Amino acid sequence: MPLSEHERRQLEQIEAALRDGDPRFAGAFRAADRRVHYRRRVIAAALGFLVGVGLLLAGVVINVILIAVAGFVIMLACSLWAAGSYRRMTGSAPGRVPARARRSGNKRPAAKDGRAGKQVGSGLMARLEERWRRRQERGR
Repeated sequence: MPLSEHERRQLEQIEAALRDGDPRFAGAFRAADRRVHYRRRVIAAALGFLVGVGLLLAGVVINVILIAVAGFVIMLACSLWAAGSYRRMTGSAPGRVPARARRSGNKRPAAKDGRAGKQVGSGLMARLEERWRRRQERGR
């Protein structure tokens, strides 16, 4: 669970006070921080990505497809490694909905136009259904 802004500010104040009071202890604590570990992994992955680019270009220049493919595979692996490490470092998962925003179950919201028992869809299907309903009402 991520910290709120107030809690994050308090934690930063405590860290600043700790660094001022005992810099050696704070340095040892910072080295054990998971963000530092994952930051190092992201940097290593970036360097590996550059090695992969070099292999890819070298393989193309000397016309050895196997080296070029190996460079591409290294680039892909390092990109995935960096993305996973970055996600763990920041504690976020892009593209996912936070647990608080999720609805429980598969229930859809109730209709707003007063139609009891029916549910409102979204997007194209909702527009098509509304047009069909209007045509049916005009024909009566």
